[in-house]
Amino acid sequence: MSAQRGNQEQKETNTEPGGDTAEEPGGEEVRSGSSASVKVVLVPEGHVMTVAFAIELSIHELKRHLASELRVPADVLQISLDGRAVEEHKSLMELGVRPHSSTRMEMSSTDPSFHPLRPVRPLEHDSMPDVITVQVEADGGVLQEVVVEIERPRHQKAFLGGYRHQLTGLEYHHAAVQTLPKRRPDRGVAVFSRDTQTVELKSQAQQCPVNASTQMTGIGCYVSCMNDRLVTPGTYTTADEHHDRRLRATFARRWLAQQAVDHLRKERARRLAWLEMQERRRNEEKEEQLRDRRNRWLNPKRQEDFNLLYQALEKWRNEEEQRISSSLRGAERKAALCALLDQEMDLIAAIGRHHIAVHSDNYDKAVRNFLDKSASPHQRRAADGRLIEIETQNTIRARELRDLYNSISLTTVSQEQRLHFLMTLKHTVKEQECALTRDIVDLVDREVDLMTRGVKSAKLEGLRKRICTLLLQYIKTPAFNPEVAKLLKVPQNPSQLKNDMILCQYCHRYLRLTGFIMSASGSPNRQCHQCARLNNIARSRHDFTFYKSILMRLRADEQRLNAEAKIPFLLKVQDMQYLVEAVWASRSALSANIDLYNLVFVRWDRQKDWSPWNCILLSKEETSAHLEVEDVHTTYDTTLIHEIERKHAQARRHFSQVPVMSEQLDTHPAAVLGNQRVSKPITMAIIKHTRDTQTSDH
Repeated sequence: MSAQRGNQEQKETNTEPGGDTAEEPGGEEVRSGSSASVKVVLVPEGHVMTVAFAIELSIHELKRHLASELRVPADVLQISLDGRAVEEHKSLMELGVRPHSSTRMEMSSTDPSFHPLRPVRPLEHDSMPDVITVQVEADGGVLQEVVVEIERPRHQKAFLGGYRHQLTGLEYHHAAVQTLPKRRPDRGVAVFSRDTQTVELKSQAQQCPVNASTQMTGIGCYVSCMNDRLVTPGTYTTADEHHDRRLRATFARRWLAQQAVDHLRKERARRLAWLEMQERRRNEEKEEQLRDRRNRWLNPKRQEDFNLLYQALEKWRNEEEQRISSSLRGAERKAALCALLDQEMDLIAAIGRHHIAVHSDNYDKAVRNFLDKSASPHQRRAADGRLIEIETQNTIRARELRDLYNSISLTTVSQEQRLHFLMTLKHTVKEQECALTRDIVDLVDREVDLMTRGVKSAKLEGLRKRICTLLLQYIKTPAFNPEVAKLLKVPQNPSQLKNDMILCQYCHRYLRLTGFIMSASGSPNRQCHQCARLNNIARSRHDFTFYKSILMRLRADEQRLNAEAKIPFLLKVQDMQYLVEAVWASRSALSANIDLYNLVFVRWDRQKDWSPWNCILLSKEETSAHLEVEDVHTTYDTTLIHEIERKHAQARRHFSQVPVMSEQLDTHPAAVLGNQRVSKPITMAIIKHTRDTQTSDH
């Protein structure tokens, strides 16, 4: 806030010849320096400017002040009061304005095309009034009202930093001062400083002189000459001869220099070519990833592809919900959210229909793959390395049943061929007598009877599907097809299921261990694969393709470096998700790159095998440079090394609770062991908290 501007302007004007007071036309005494609030309405925009002005000053002085504020010439301003133009030589006191009161005037521009009247500041900054009236205690304890004008600086406040609460995530910023810095008084003398802005320091060591002497044989002193050497002078070379020899060696030195430069040029070209190849390979990999991701969006085939679709749907829903919440209020917002819910339901239904169609195609492929495996001959490796195929009675029987199923499944055949296939099926299943074979024979007789009556093929589609289903059940029975016993998921011996069945706590079904998600500890979760898939689709809608690709690349790299590597093959996708999100915060340790498609795990110390406590998460561009480091402790900064060691300790504490992984732990300091004794299991809630912290930081 600044002092009363009207007082400053009054000091530059001459007071009336009455001393310190003047008499108002109504007979009331007015103290010199009294001011009033003048509200000026800018016509035709309607913006209001409020200024504190001395009532003794004229309208001309008011126009000059407003012209300087609005940056327009004073002669184009026209001030009116109650719809009538005001003369410039009159003062506010002559217009009837009383001290510490307020008046309202209109101001317009005579040339609005070239000199329009614009507000001093935008409307969003009008929360604070321009003029306030405060009471100040003067000498003698008398309260005096003073009109204070609010001065708004046009410069942007500097950001002075602050703190962020690690638990709540709230940010606290340092506050900047609200008043302008006090200006030093001008002494009237130009002062210049000769102080330099930089200081150059130089350290130089000084060596103290050491006295030395030689000892010769003399009277009373004998010096042995056993270790002396006889030095004979060689041919003396003059300066001219030396320069001639150097001149003759110029051509040799030129040739050597050319060879060195050519070698450096070849090395540079080879290095640039390698860098270009690496960049091209990275671009091709990225394009291939984007192409594969786009293909998975447009033509999903696997469950991971549908997870990607649901993740994209969830991202779109969140963006639309944020847009609606930020732009609409009340009933309009509720209507927009209802429309968004309808769109989401339509998209989920479309994805579900496509999933059913894909599941049908995959089922047919799975059935044919199952039949091909059962009909394939046994293979053995001979002593000379040749692959020998062995046909048995069971494989021949499985091949006959496979061909029969393929013939029955055909839809584009003539009526005579269809009847031939049905008769063959009937004679085949009649060899065994049971309820299943009797049902198949009844369905075959029914189709033959309907075909002879001239029923169309479209109306026989359901009956033919029932025949194919019963025939497949017949083929999967080991009593009729012994070769399928080794391919069935459910063993025929009930004793094998004694310790292999677990109850799913969500769908309350007893399933085998293969139907549950196994962790690195070897213990299954109490949620089967199907329930986990439904839970992901209905709630979280996560896509684990990133972590699966990181794990597959890690396994391939470690298999290439060490064929006996174990730890990467013990980890699951969920363990990789914990490492990436909870330990490494889903970003590169060097460049903080957050593109998960571009992040890979490599060894921290390349001399040791990879493990969660000997790894670092980097981008693909940083991997090649890191693998060339011989000693990480002398290459990287101390702060970075301490941060990575802290992450290694966190990963060690987490995976030390897994029995399979604890066997792979190497010896580590006692401090880490002490931390393990008091450590607690790290749950997935920490992952969620870490993800929320990253979002707030971004």
